[in-house]
Amino acid sequence: MLSKFVLSSVIAALAVAYPAQAAPQQMPKRDTIELSKVAQLRIADTAVDRFKLLPKDEDFMFDFSKSQIPVATASNFPALVGSGASFSLASLPGCHMAFLHLHPRASELFAVTSGRVVTEMVPEAGVVTADGKQRVIRTDLSAGMLTIFPQGSFHTQVNPNCETANISAFFTAEDFGAGLVADQTFALSDDVIIRTFGESIPGEDIEKIRHAIPGTMAILVDECMAKCNKTKRHI
Repeated sequence: MLSKFVLSSVIAALAVAYPAQAAPQQMPKRDTIELSKVAQLRIADTAVDRFKLLPKDEDFMFDFSKSQIPVATASNFPALVGSGASFSLASLPGCHMAFLHLHPRASELFAVTSGRVVTEMVPEAGVVTADGKQRVIRTDLSAGMLTIFPQGSFHTQVNPNCETANISAFFTAEDFGAGLVADQTFALSDDVIIRTFGESIPGEDIEKIRHAIPGTMAILVDECMAKCNKTKRHI
């Protein structure tokens, strides 16, 4: 058992040390984090607060002619934050096809404003025809016509004519995203690809296929090229 002297000494020592340990510690200074305009808009408490962050009338205008990409999203047009929407104006050159792709976070309303565009879309698994085959929905659109590509559906657009087609697209998300079906499929390991295609693709040919996949969103259509006497090239 501790003597009264030793016990008293321990208590006295603790009494002296405790205030120093219990005193509030000064937090180290941290660098101020500069939030982007989009981040500020996303964490604003109310719509009124969002309007305060966009004080200029110009904040509510988007000029497609001055944009590097023909798509208005929340990242390059902050006024869209909170709208759940984005929009695109683009053109599809004659004899070109948009690479098979999907949008993981949005449905797309696709309209033709001039020219002609043929589309194909594959819905989700389980949507089949009367004979049990995967359903493919095909549309042939001219100016003033519109179709929809549901969120996550594989789809492509083809301009079968020689002249450029002009298009517009509305997306049901501020950041719709895009997935390139062939490019991302063949990014998987060789074993996965071989088994996915039922071993119909020899292992030695997989790398050839990877290098043959175009790296752009649009490719030329051979039949149309012959009709329009176009030179084969990728854009």
